[in-house]
Amino acid sequence: RYGGVPPYPETQNYVKTITTLEKSFAAPVRRVDPSQQAAAAISYAQSKLGTPYLWGGEGTAAQGGRFDCSGLTQAAYASAGITLPRVANDQYNAGPHPKREELLPGDLVFFSDDLTNSRAIRHVGIYVGGGYMIDAPRTGAVIRFDPIDTPDYFGATRVTEDGAKALPTAV
Repeated sequence: RYGGVPPYPETQNYVKTITTLEKSFAAPVRRVDPSQQAAAAISYAQSKLGTPYLWGGEGTAAQGGRFDCSGLTQAAYASAGITLPRVANDQYNAGPHPKREELLPGDLVFFSDDLTNSRAIRHVGIYVGGGYMIDAPRTGAVIRFDPIDTPDYFGATRVTEDGAKALPTAV
């Protein structure tokens, strides 16, 4: 009768909503579970939730078990048998770089004020899913869950043992 969608607002809104949600009803994409190392790193980081931040912190007894951001990620992966470099912009090269929509728990997520230069990365956290990471954000804060979708999101790295081993080491 109308040659398409009737001119009723409720019908037009319904059609708009359903066509917008159409992709969410498609067959789910097969997800890959995080590696055992990624799961171990997340478990380690979760055990540190609530620990106060310490600039340069590596979690030693002399530092009261406190961490900065890259010290936490380094220790988390060390607990899983993977050696990472000490600073965030070096950790960025410890494996391949998945796109935002490809993130898996255990991926390292990075933040920078210069989104064109990996050497300018200034923060790192461990992605846990649902748009959140565990990180040690700054002086005066504690290790906690934080959202990753911020204007300074730089990218991610899927840590692999081979990728970490291929990194140059300090002399």
